[in-house]
Amino acid sequence: MKLAVKPRESGKKSELKQMRREGQIPAIIYSSKGKPEQLTLNAADFNAVLRATKQGQLPTTVFTLTDGNKERKAIVKDIQYHLTTYVVSHIDFEELVDDVTVCVKVPVNCTGVAECVGVKFGGFLRQVVRHVKVECLPKHIPSDFQIDVRDLGIRQSKRLKHLALPTGVRALASPEEVLVVIAKR
Repeated sequence: MKLAVKPRESGKKSELKQMRREGQIPAIIYSSKGKPEQLTLNAADFNAVLRATKQGQLPTTVFTLTDGNKERKAIVKDIQYHLTTYVVSHIDFEELVDDVTVCVKVPVNCTGVAECVGVKFGGFLRQVVRHVKVECLPKHIPSDFQIDVRDLGIRQSKRLKHLALPTGVRALASPEEVLVVIAKR
C-alpha cells in the first residue's frame, strides 16, 4: 500500500487542529536508525487504504511511504481516534529495516467452523486469542495465521503450539496459550 507523506515541524496544538480540519493526519515514523520524524498524510488516502484492508490485518500491512525523494517501508504501530467521531487523529509508524527484527501482532483466523464436530453436537466456537504477537524480520511478516478447528469436539481446544509458524517467525507468548476452544452451551 502506497501513501504520500510530507515532512512537518512539530507544532502547537492549534496548528495540529488546523491540519486535521484541512483533511491531513499528523503522523510520526520511528526508526531504529535515528530520531523519529514528524509527517502528515492525506486523510482521504489513508481512509481508502483502511477500507481496502481486511478486518484485523492492519498490523501486518506494509506501507510504502513516499515523500517525493525517498520511499520507506513501514507498518502501523498505533492509531489514535477522536473520542466521539472515531475519525483518525494521529498515526504512529515503525520503519522496517531489512536486518532488524520487528514485533508484530498477526491475526488468527479459524477455518472449518461449519464442519466442526463440537459445533455440530451443540457446542460453540470461542476464539480466545484474535492476534498472536510474533518477532521476525520484515521479509518474514505473515499476513495471518490459519488454524483448522474441524476435528475439535466439545471442551477441546487448540493452543499456540498447534499453530504452524513459518521459518524465521518466533511467537512471543507461551506455547500453552489457548487460541480457540469449543465450549458447551
